[in-house]
Amino acid sequence: MSGHSKFANIKHKKEKNDAAKGKIFTIIGREIAVAVKEGGPDPDNNSKLRDVIAKAKANNMPNDTIERGIKKAAGDINAVNYEYVSYEGYGPNGTAIIVNALTDNKNRTAANVRSAFTKGNGSIGTQGCVSFMFDEKGQIIIDREECDADPDELMMTVLDAGADDFIEEDDSFEVLTTPEAFAGVKKALEDGNIPMVSAEVTMIPQTYVKLTDEQDIKNITRTLDLLDEDDDVQEVFHNWEEE
Repeated sequence: MSGHSKFANIKHKKEKNDAAKGKIFTIIGREIAVAVKEGGPDPDNNSKLRDVIAKAKANNMPNDTIERGIKKAAGDINAVNYEYVSYEGYGPNGTAIIVNALTDNKNRTAANVRSAFTKGNGSIGTQGCVSFMFDEKGQIIIDREECDADPDELMMTVLDAGADDFIEEDDSFEVLTTPEAFAGVKKALEDGNIPMVSAEVTMIPQTYVKLTDEQDIKNITRTLDLLDEDDDVQEVFHNWEEE
């Protein structure tokens, strides 16, 4: 795998998330509700709910808030009317952007997402127009400074648990898995008391695009900021290599 470090981007994203913690909790609350509706309230028998709980904990959502969300969704299943929608499009210089949303009003969400692309001088494309440039992977980032484990032992731990790849960077370790193996690898790290900066199933670009023109950088930043501010938007993936 490449030497493209994700750690700085993860930290930057986490700082933005910390500044908008209320929105993050709202997003995860919706995901909990949908997961419970689709597979029931027991995470041992509902892998989707298990993954959402892992995401909640990675974002420091309190356990009692998670449990309340599960109980509320289980007791009010018929009231859950959110549905997943996905959009794909292009930012400046052919950068690829995927937007996943969870909404109770698809017309509103589509208009907002289209507006975010337009204001950043980008455009919405058809389904599949950029997703082939990404691989769906479980991705776990570990801060080297916070990890006392020997790198070789850590590598053997994750590979034995089913990880596909273990990448050493100057400031971090990156663990990649299939989506199916993600939960098992994450549990192995938790059992070993290994602190994780980030742990999620995500879309990883096969290649990254560098932007050197200042206006291009302003445009893609505007699009991503507008998407971040939209309550319906759950996740945004892109292949811009932020400096």
